[in-house]
Amino acid sequence: MAAIGKDIFRAKSILEQGNLVGIPTETVYGLAGNALNSDAVAKIFAVKNRPSFDPLILHTYSLEKVDDFVIEIPDPLRQLAEKFWPGPLTLLLPKKDIVPDLVTSGLDKVAVRIPNHPLTLELLSVLDFPLAAPSANPFGYISPTQAIHVNDQLGDKIAYVLDGGSCQVGLESTIVGMEQGSLVIYRLGGLEVGSIEKEVGKVKIMVHSSSNPKSPGMLKSHYAPKKPFVLGNLDNLIKDYSIKEIPFAVLSFDKNFPGLPNSLHIQLSAKRDLSEAAKSLFAAMRTLDSLDVSVILAELLPEEGLGRAINDRLRRASAGEEEK
Repeated sequence: MAAIGKDIFRAKSILEQGNLVGIPTETVYGLAGNALNSDAVAKIFAVKNRPSFDPLILHTYSLEKVDDFVIEIPDPLRQLAEKFWPGPLTLLLPKKDIVPDLVTSGLDKVAVRIPNHPLTLELLSVLDFPLAAPSANPFGYISPTQAIHVNDQLGDKIAYVLDGGSCQVGLESTIVGMEQGSLVIYRLGGLEVGSIEKEVGKVKIMVHSSSNPKSPGMLKSHYAPKKPFVLGNLDNLIKDYSIKEIPFAVLSFDKNFPGLPNSLHIQLSAKRDLSEAAKSLFAAMRTLDSLDVSVILAELLPEEGLGRAINDRLRRASAGEEEK
């Protein structure tokens, strides 16, 4: 298994050798490699078993450094960067040739962000290159929000995981770009749409599944547990699966089900706090997926604020397994 620790210079040495490390961010843990080294980037795809048509996100530590990797930052996107970086915002920008095509899956734009985590920002500041870092999990599975999650899933394939504690946001970054002069959100995430619109006005949301995505995180089946994951009205689902005598576990927003053992039921937020729910989501899915049950039953959250991003993850986890 991988070693876990806080030694950024050990991580630096591994990365400079063209190998991979797990890194913490405020969103989820990333599987990081030298973004300017095509061999290191290829290792990311191999370790994750990630399809090469799904682009990666480039991470760096300052807005000034971003200019080294992109042709331009249009004014509305620069305004967002100045307001929300470091933070759970990714910008889709026209890339310079220095960025390997493998990072962008051959597209002419690269996804870039500055993560809001002191340990990873310190690491990035001592490197001579940016990091490509998708979530540190096998492709399509639940994203990791603790160092131990990375080790459980990929510890036999990487040497080191930088331990930055539990992720404070718990959802991947919101991805924003521009098309025909208009701002577009390609992936809902840890930065609320309302916060973006308050800064730059109305934006278009183009979050849909694609087998040829324009940005990371647009594939239909993603963030999914190994067990079937069914969305719907929990009262109806629990009754139905109980009658069928199919063993199940339950993931609810705030509802409590006194008839269910506590071990088979996780509430994301008893006080209906969407930030708390976002932070808890992936760890809760991972816990339920480890249980001796046949299916996980879940419900959508209010379609507002971070609830929209959480619901996006829930729908992708279910990949169509929704109560009709």
